[in-house]
Amino acid sequence: MLLDRQHECRVLDGLLDAVRAGRGGVLVVRGEAGIGKTALLDYTARTAAGLRLVRIAGVESEMELAFAALHQLCTPLLTHLRHLPEPQRDALAIALGRRSGPAPDHFLVGLAVLSLLSEAAGDGPLVCLIDDGHWLDQASGRALAFAARRLLAEAVLLVIAAREPAADLRTLPDLLVEGLPDAEARELLASVVRRPLDDRVRERVLGEARGNPLALRELPHDDPAGGSAHPLAGRIEEQFRRQISDLPAATRRMLQVAAADPVGDPARVWLAGRLLGVPADAAAPAVEAGLIEFATWVRFRHPLVRSAAYRSASLGERQEAHRALAASSRPSTCLPPPTPDRRIRCVPRRHSTCAGRSCSSSGAGATPPRCCSTLRGGSSRSTPASPARRTCRRSAPRSGSANRSDRACWARSRSPPGPHLRPRDRWVPAMYCSTRSQSG
Repeated sequence: MLLDRQHECRVLDGLLDAVRAGRGGVLVVRGEAGIGKTALLDYTARTAAGLRLVRIAGVESEMELAFAALHQLCTPLLTHLRHLPEPQRDALAIALGRRSGPAPDHFLVGLAVLSLLSEAAGDGPLVCLIDDGHWLDQASGRALAFAARRLLAEAVLLVIAAREPAADLRTLPDLLVEGLPDAEARELLASVVRRPLDDRVRERVLGEARGNPLALRELPHDDPAGGSAHPLAGRIEEQFRRQISDLPAATRRMLQVAAADPVGDPARVWLAGRLLGVPADAAAPAVEAGLIEFATWVRFRHPLVRSAAYRSASLGERQEAHRALAASSRPSTCLPPPTPDRRIRCVPRRHSTCAGRSCSSSGAGATPPRCCSTLRGGSSRSTPASPARRTCRRSAPRSGSANRSDRACWARSRSPPGPHLRPRDRWVPAMYCSTRSQSG
């Protein structure tokens, strides 16, 4: 719900109209925590329907990792990397860890980002949304600021939301988001408080929130005895931390793992949780409490929830979570070797039956044909006495040989994303398979 944000929405609508007309734009949306910056990014994403959209968020735990945010932003656009001039291509490839070499020149990296965005916009207007810009690593912020100052001639819109932008971003056009007027603040408070509220408590909440939408939602659940000398953002985060502390231990662990993952890939988070011994249903209490959502991506209710979850973990627990997330990215960890009783049938893009292309591995040395990859979800999921069926979808670029595109079959279970999925397999469009375990 956006209350009294007509001015901000008009500014964003104007930028979207400009990018549709082939003109670039950049805007830094700034304001205190909970003021509504993420809601404005959500509005921009909805209004940008029909345009190519790339959305990322800065991650507090990656602020010291050079080019970490740039890796998030550029990865979906890397199909255009080959079109960049060689010096730029090499610099960006080294910065993103795709090639070894000496530390790249920051000028070339910034130029490469600009060229990559320009190439991507050649297929149609491109909208890039960056939340939590105050948590961007310095190298990424510098490269993005360099590119943003030169986007006017490209059909690219870059919107960065930040509490207080870093020095490199302060020279960009900005939009200050302030608190709601008194009437709208009272309306929002009345909509979220379902019980009678004492007049003195109501006035205290309104006075302390100062029109901050998140504060108006959370402070009524705070200690009603009186105010606090702590900053507003710290009080809201502490409120979230108390909610998290009331959850079961396994649920808290799953939230900590999800908070440590910068991408928000459900498959990766679920596998990392399993490696740490967290049961598959551990996230349910947090989902029911509205603190997190597991869908196509993992999304926290608010960045302060992520911050509270991450800070609730000890140093050792954080290190364990990062190690598990790193291990979950290894194909050998995510995909066990095939077994002889696995059969995969592939259906080509035109949905006709792939006659004659059914295959089964009949021995330890058997190799499945190029039409598929052999998948296994674990012995507990598929046994001769209990056949397991999954719907699988695979995707590959349209260009290239059919054999090459046939290698990338990937599985999606009908249950929540589980450890049988490799995170990188989420990126790949369009052939359908069904897997069935066969008795000896």
